[in-house]
Order: sequence, then structure tokens, then C-alpha cells
Amino acid sequence: MLNQSSIPSITIIGAGPAGLMAAEVIASAGFSVSVFDAMPSVGRKFLLAGVGGMNITHSEPHAQLLSRYFNAESDLQPYIDQFTSKDLREWIHRLGVETFVGTSGRVFPKEMKAAPLLRAWLYKLRSMDVKIFTRHEWQGWNESGELTFIRTNTDKQSDIISIKTDVCVLALGGASWPQLGSNGVWVNYLQEKNISIAPLVPSNCGFNVNWSEKFKTEFAGEPINTIQLSCLDSQSAMHSIRSEAMVAAFGIEGTGVYALSSFLRQQIIQQGKAELIIDLLPDYSLEKIKSLLSKDRQKNSMSNFLRKQLNLSPVKIALLRELTEKNVWSDINLLTKTIKNLKINSFSYRPIEEAISSAGGIDFDELDVHLMLKKLPGVFCAGEMLNWEAPTGGYLLTACFATGRAAGLGVVEYLR
Repeated sequence: MLNQSSIPSITIIGAGPAGLMAAEVIASAGFSVSVFDAMPSVGRKFLLAGVGGMNITHSEPHAQLLSRYFNAESDLQPYIDQFTSKDLREWIHRLGVETFVGTSGRVFPKEMKAAPLLRAWLYKLRSMDVKIFTRHEWQGWNESGELTFIRTNTDKQSDIISIKTDVCVLALGGASWPQLGSNGVWVNYLQEKNISIAPLVPSNCGFNVNWSEKFKTEFAGEPINTIQLSCLDSQSAMHSIRSEAMVAAFGIEGTGVYALSSFLRQQIIQQGKAELIIDLLPDYSLEKIKSLLSKDRQKNSMSNFLRKQLNLSPVKIALLRELTEKNVWSDINLLTKTIKNLKINSFSYRPIEEAISSAGGIDFDELDVHLMLKKLPGVFCAGEMLNWEAPTGGYLLTACFATGRAAGLGVVEYLR
């Protein structure tokens, strides 16, 4: 038993999935934990992510799930190996929340919402005497090495407080959706400590396309369903996904675009533009399309002919017109190839404030195996602060939970 004078002070900054998971692990080991968050309530990004259906993880085979983390696969593997998607589901079940696997393999809570899960989790944490302090915005360290916060009360009056702590876990998120608390300001505080950090850039984001006013006016907000999207990575390897996209007034976004966003972003950074390739009819071979287009058009317009012969939706036909020269429409061979290989060029991506998540963050070389900063003993990091990215589909939360758990275990190991 520790006597009162030897009880360590443990502080967690950031009350999202990574921070709360670290708190649970540390409290489970018998230590007292205090969690601080800048927002008026906890888990705000977590709750917003669950508005359209809380996709908590993915049910695909473990090795395939790991591959979704791209270049950070080997860095994240030790932590996800120790807290797999199956482990995550079982943890949710122990909170009294049922889950199910959707047709896409994604895992959802039965109620499809984040709020019941968060409520059950917070109830458990409070029963473990985890103390949560909201409206405390971290400002780095003072000259004495204490954590400093701007504390704001309900009347919006603020003061600066300092907290001496033995161990802290930083789980402040990336820089997407800053209105929910993840603004990336922490980068400055860690760079002042000579921590190497890859620049935070948008991930799972949309891309700007110079649509004509006519196309933009008529089709912004229209989904492009049943397509295959492809693009090259920096090593000229092709990546493809059968999915959907969405026409936006600024350009293009949606699940399939998000899945390829890391490669498209890298193309823009390296070459000044990105090329997204869309197969508008992934279930039709070139030969089948050509055969159908070789039939007598009679008095049908070409658009009507495409609709009847190929069952192309109005938005797909409009995309073809928007992105091709007139000569393509009079050449069956060219039109057939274009339907299977329609190229969309983008010269810029959407700002990080609009992105679902961010890439970049603390380099893994700065961390030991327990996710403690080598240059700052007793300071652990977890979640989206680390230098990794993943597509939507439950992968983002899976890594946040797993690294939060690993940081919590690291704190326990460090204190013992």
C-alpha cells in the first residue's frame, strides 16, 4: 500500500477515446487519475462521429485491418495486437452495450449512436473515482515544469492555474474539427521541448475540382454510387476501392475518396496535382460496354442512349460530359475506355478544419515501446497525436483505443 505522501499525481490531458481509455487502465491498477479537457463536456468529437451511425471498429481479419494504417502499420501493430478489434468489441459488451457487424464488415453499437456508449463508460470511470475537469485548456509547461491550464468557468471568466504532476498522458487529438477541441496547438509546446513532429495535414478529406458552374449548380450534393476509384501512390503502385463518392460544390468527397486521400494528398504535395481514376461501371467489361454502345441509337440522344443501354445515372452521364472532349462522344472505342477510366484532376485538398481526421504528429522514434517520450520521462502520448493515419471504417477509433490503452499500461509500468 502506498502511504498518502507517496501517492503519485497522474494527469491525463484530453478526454477523447484515447485519454479516457488510458484513464480506465490506470485507475484499474489502483491509481488516482485526473482527466482535463478544454471543452465544456467530454468526448465531443466521439459523439459527433457517431451522429450518422457510430462505426466503432471493423470485423475484417486482423492482418488486413493492420494494413489500413499504411506506413504506420509496423509502429501501431504492437498496440493493436494487444487490443484487437475483437477485444474492443468485448470491452464495449462489458459496458452493457451490444454491437453488430454491418454488411460492409463495419462494427456498430446496436443503437447506432455514441451517446449510450459514452454514458456507460463515464459511469464506470466515475465509479472508479476518475476525476474529470472540463473547461481546462492546456498551455504547456511553466518554468518549474508544472502543467499550466487556462481554466474557464460557466460565466466565461478565465484564470491560469498550474498543476504539479508526476506522470501525464497527452491525448489531445490531431487538428481536424478544431471547434470540438482538437486544434493542434499542442504541437508548439512539444516542439519547444525538441520533440520531432511531422506537420499535421488533412486526412479523410475532400479535394477541390474546377467544375463548371452548370455542373456544380445541378449536381452538388449528388452521390456517385457503384463505382471503383483508383489512384497511384508515391511508389507508382495502384490502389483501388469499390465504393461511392459525392459531388461537392468545391469538388469531390465521400467514402471512396477518403480511403484514397493519403495517396491523393501525397501526389499534390509532390507533383502539384492528383489524378483520381473512376470506373463508372465496375461490373461491366470493356467488351460488354462496347457491344451495348454499338447498337443502333435510333433517335435517342447520346445521353438517353447511355442511360438506356448502360443504366448510367444522370450524375455519371454529367461527369462524362464535364470531363471529356466532344470527340470522345462520337468515338465508341474512346467513350468505352473513358467510362472505365474517367480521370478527375485536383490541384489542392480541403483545409484541415474540414477533414474527418488528420495525418502527421509525433514521430514514433520519439517514443519508447510504452509510448513515453524519450526526452520527457513521465510524459506519455496516445491517439491521433501520433504520426499515423487511417481511412474511415472504424480504423481511426481502433488505433485511438489501442494506443490509449498502451499508454495507460505504460504509466502503470513506469510507476511500479
